[in-house]
Amino acid sequence: MADETNRTAFLEIQARMIEIAGKLKQVQNQMRNKEGEKKRAFLTLEELRQLSDDTNTYKSIVLDFGWFVKCVNSLGTSLGEREFQINQSSQHEIMQISQLFLVIHIKAAAACRFVLEPKSVLTNEQEQKFKDSETAISSLQSSKEYLEKQRAEVENNLRELLSQDPGLARQIMSMTVM
Repeated sequence: MADETNRTAFLEIQARMIEIAGKLKQVQNQMRNKEGEKKRAFLTLEELRQLSDDTNTYKSIVLDFGWFVKCVNSLGTSLGEREFQINQSSQHEIMQISQLFLVIHIKAAAACRFVLEPKSVLTNEQEQKFKDSETAISSLQSSKEYLEKQRAEVENNLRELLSQDPGLARQIMSMTVM
């Protein structure tokens, strides 16, 4: 009975280790992304600070292509709601319309969009991005430390379990990874 209890405890500890490792990896990736955002904001600020206040500055804008998805979805929905038989020519027309939407989407995505903004606006935005990144990194660092403590606890629980049941330890060590 104790043997089965120890096996169950081992499986629970193993699941917890996997869960914590996944969360830790996710937090580390988020930290890496935020560090990159922070660095980009810092470098952009450095460049902006070198410019005179009356310099024309341009902000790149990201276009929302939600309209494209809505058009394609509504096209599919309206075609699906109609009760008619689609013949070969109708299928061909539908394919042409879909391809046209795709071409429009690709061409729009390839086009660069910029907006004239005062230097002060861009500087303020970059300073805010920098501050937001620092705040997020600080929060993520706290999460990382918490997860590392949890991982250490689980590792100690595993060591304790294996020291209590040497048979379980031998059994685990004899397993092969496939």
